[in-house]
Amino acid sequence: MVLQVSVSPGGRWSRFKTYSTIQRTLEIWGFVLKFIVKVWLSNQKFSYRGGMTEAKKVLRRKALAKWLKESILRLGPTFIKIGQQFSTRVDILAQEYVDQLSELQDQVPPFPSETAVSIVEEELGAPVNDIFDRFDFEPIAAASLGQVHRARLKGEEVVIKVQRPGLKDLFDIDLKNLRVISEYLQKIDPKSDGAKRDWVAIYDECANVLYQEIDYTKEAANAELFASNFKNMDYVKVPAIYWDYTTPQVLTMEYVPGIKINRIQALDQLGVDRQRLGRYAVESYLEQILSHGFFHADPHPGNIAVDDYNGGRLIFYDFGMMGSISPNIREGLLETFYGVYEKDPNKVLQAMIQMGVLVPTGDMTAVRRTAQFFLNSFEERLVAQRKERELATAELGFKKPLSKEEKIEKKKQRLAAIGEDLLAIAADQPFRFPATFTFVVRAFSVLDGIGKGLDPRFDITEIAKPYALELLKFREAGVEDFRKRWERQSRAFYNLFRQADRVEKLAAIIQRLAVAAGSLINLATILYLNSIRGPAMIAYVFCAFFGFQVLFGTLKVKKFDQRERLITGTA
Repeated sequence: MVLQVSVSPGGRWSRFKTYSTIQRTLEIWGFVLKFIVKVWLSNQKFSYRGGMTEAKKVLRRKALAKWLKESILRLGPTFIKIGQQFSTRVDILAQEYVDQLSELQDQVPPFPSETAVSIVEEELGAPVNDIFDRFDFEPIAAASLGQVHRARLKGEEVVIKVQRPGLKDLFDIDLKNLRVISEYLQKIDPKSDGAKRDWVAIYDECANVLYQEIDYTKEAANAELFASNFKNMDYVKVPAIYWDYTTPQVLTMEYVPGIKINRIQALDQLGVDRQRLGRYAVESYLEQILSHGFFHADPHPGNIAVDDYNGGRLIFYDFGMMGSISPNIREGLLETFYGVYEKDPNKVLQAMIQMGVLVPTGDMTAVRRTAQFFLNSFEERLVAQRKERELATAELGFKKPLSKEEKIEKKKQRLAAIGEDLLAIAADQPFRFPATFTFVVRAFSVLDGIGKGLDPRFDITEIAKPYALELLKFREAGVEDFRKRWERQSRAFYNLFRQADRVEKLAAIIQRLAVAAGSLINLATILYLNSIRGPAMIAYVFCAFFGFQVLFGTLKVKKFDQRERLITGTA
């Protein structure tokens, strides 16, 4: 097989080069072997002049991480996307690698417009001049997977996202090789404490995300679901999809111009409230993760813009990389929050087991001790941050503000501390971090950076606090309602069973039906309160069925009772 893939040194894809499957495979394995040799050398004493020290090892890792990033850029789209995914995996990579991979950018030179036009015409089945009133040949944006052109369609301004040619074939070759690499890593990765990184599962996650990103019909469906989730919130805007002009390689959508959320000067000229925008960004993600269970997994500033509609509105772009939180993970996140709030390490550990973050072992004493340490550490950090804010407020006007470089360095130190903490517990305890979990962490890390840029006083915990309090009230109300319902139902069932004592066979049947109905209504209510709507409705249906059986049975018991009273003369 021969395919066209644009590559050139340094990751600047300004020309096309023909690759065969063999050539591509040799290039990938050449990169892998070179990386393995470099890692091996970095752990050998003889490779260090003047002796090996921890400081020298850190410098070597930084140099190797930079080389890795540059090699990934040369290898092209598959590796860039996987590198971006791994930039969230502090549980797998050392901090030096995470820092470098987080710098991978998708802004690359466009491919020839003639190629883009031919792809559009082939996919839509007609010349562009017959389909569109106007088609701009010069793209307005380009990335590793595709580029975007403006056009006019039936009097409406639209944008057309066109996929780079040969991506599916390129992914097929690259991912077959990466599958072999992941299986090899699975065999050689040592078991340290019963927790083993599942490299094949990690590969499956990455491959699944990649193949979904190059199917633009999936991206279109994601955009519509995202828009539907926010239909009642006027501060979020999602471009509308034109399905008649959308295929797996061509995506046509509404043109919604805006200013990138990190262009502070332009936002000030627009006259929007930056502090409010920062709050909107956080609140929108809390909604996505805790209410919808479906979130934008790549919220960098290029994918979030702002317009002046209604005083400032967030515009979300690019729905190729989305995260879905299963009910058990969403419930686990809520339970983790409640456990942290109540300072209960056992509750936190049970929630982490439920999410699949923690592998249960025979003796959980050490793990529980780690959880207690983090709860204490978390509280100490909150107190320290509060004191820092109070001090800054008290000294306002007298304290020299931090420079931009100092702020960046301070943020890096905080993030590095969190990363080191995660690495430490992952190394010493049976912890593992699902891809969804790391996408959530990455999203809020990016949002924190965006918020600090919009407002120097931005504090993500303060913005999330009202939302958290609502969750606590919701939980307390839910528990109280559950308790009251249980007591009422218990009394009702008791009275029912006492009345049915004289007809034991029928009573036994009614008892089983009543218990089933009562259990189902409680289960359905708990599921519904936690937004697990599908299973909740099924449980309600079965509850109704058993409830009617209980009702008919009760009527029969009353008839038997009346008949017996007539016979015995006690009526």
